[in-house]
This record gives sequence, structure tokens and C-alpha cells, in this order.
Amino acid sequence: MRVQAHGIELDPPGGWEVRITRRTAEPHARGARVRPVLHAATIPLPAVRGDFGGGVTALLGADDVFVSLFEHDPEACSTPLFADRGLPRPTLADFAPNRLQRSIPGQCGGQWFFQVDGRAFCLYVVLGSWARRAGLLNRVAPLLATLTLTAGVDG
Repeated sequence: MRVQAHGIELDPPGGWEVRITRRTAEPHARGARVRPVLHAATIPLPAVRGDFGGGVTALLGADDVFVSLFEHDPEACSTPLFADRGLPRPTLADFAPNRLQRSIPGQCGGQWFFQVDGRAFCLYVVLGSWARRAGLLNRVAPLLATLTLTAGVDG
């Protein structure tokens, strides 16, 4: 079943739960634009969760995966961090336990910064098991293969 919102579209394979939302603006951030964030997991997504999986990743089992696609302001496209163009295609070499936002024993992660059509993104993936990372990456690839990002979305 295709999930789409805010210029992000995804047709997740069976066994994935996906949500695309907009973060809430901080009360003190006058004029701040709220940007979309996509969360996908092989476990049920809690109603309350952090942009990079707070409240989710601690629940992952050894056969589970969490994916966050976090959009930054378009001005970030002009910075070296977001110089890569197009959706990254993660490989096994991209994952390590020390690449997690929050270290959880046994897990590993990877993070990529890139741009598509003037939109700046961070893709963050957590695999529930370092030892089983090859099989888990084989679950991520079909999910990302269905991801489409559209230009010109007003944030």
C-alpha cells in the first residue's frame, strides 16, 4: 500500500510500518519551517518517537530495522555535507555499531546526507543486529527502492 505525503512516496514491502509526518515547530523558533520526516520500521511504530528513532530503536529485536528520512531546510543543499545528489544505496560497509545516534549493544547503523531536486535529507538506518546485518540490509534495499522524492514541496 503506497504511503505518500509532503513530496515523499513509498510503497513498503510487507512487514513494514511507515509514517510520514511533519515535525512540530519549536515555540521559540519564530519563522521556522517544519519539514517532513519519514519513519519506517519492521515493528509497530510508537505514537511518540524522536526524529532519529528515540522511542523506537530500543524496541528493535535482532531481526528488525528502523529507517528515518529527515528533511533539512533547502539552504543546506549548498553546504558540503549535502553535496551528494540522489538517494544513497547503503552497502554492508556503511554500517557499524559506532554509527548509531544512541549506542545499543548488538545494533549497528548508518547515516547519509544528500539532496534531491533542491531538498536536503538525512537518511538514517538502524539494523537490529550487527551479526545479522547482511540479511537485514536485504530488507532495507527493497524498501528504499520504492522511495520517490518530489521537488517543489512547500515547507
